[in-house]
Amino acid sequence: MTDKLFCFPYAGGGASFYRAWTPSSDLGFELHPVQLPGREELFLEELYRNIDKAADELAGKIARSLGPTDTVSLFGHSFGAVLAFEVARRLVDFVPVRHLVVSGSAGPTVPLAREAADLNDDEFVARVEQLAGYTHPALADRDLRDIVLPALRADVELHEAYLARDLTPIPVPITVVRGATDHIVSRAESEQWEVATVDHCEVVDLPGGHMYLVDDPESLFDLLRRISSVPVGRGV
Repeated sequence: MTDKLFCFPYAGGGASFYRAWTPSSDLGFELHPVQLPGREELFLEELYRNIDKAADELAGKIARSLGPTDTVSLFGHSFGAVLAFEVARRLVDFVPVRHLVVSGSAGPTVPLAREAADLNDDEFVARVEQLAGYTHPALADRDLRDIVLPALRADVELHEAYLARDLTPIPVPITVVRGATDHIVSRAESEQWEVATVDHCEVVDLPGGHMYLVDDPESLFDLLRRISSVPVGRGV
């Protein structure tokens, strides 16, 4: 049996972020970064403009990649968290989903303010960086920005428009991760994930702000090791 952890990127991000992870010891999961179209090796593929289509296609790809004894866990940060949740909803009837880890995200019934999607490029970049408390290195270079910006815009538009339409709770334990000084997502908003599961839901604060996993992912690695060590069917 292989415990596979599928990792979904934050808005504008690609699979290379997770491919660059170098934990000091085994996490207990086999890491599988999820690449979205319109970036990196899938740069020429059409960006997702509909979250249902995105979740349907990604769930199908994951299901087809599994061996007969594999188990699935999912991790996503910010926009990646709601995408991971929507994928998990689609997988539970077909494959064994062991755990969902959602990071830097309010619960799926908490509407986001439309603060960035409608702005012009310069205002959009400035607002996203202000909201995230993080500057993507490529956005500082005008030529590279033109490459990164379409994917970032598409993801932000999907995220700001997202609100779970079907909230039938899933039979999967959820761990909600939040940077302790996150200025975007409050603890109360993180706790709203409890409505998404009929299983165990735990909220964990880790050191750092909204992009804590960029600044220092070691505390997240420790949490993933703890999750991977818990027998299937038991809470963290």
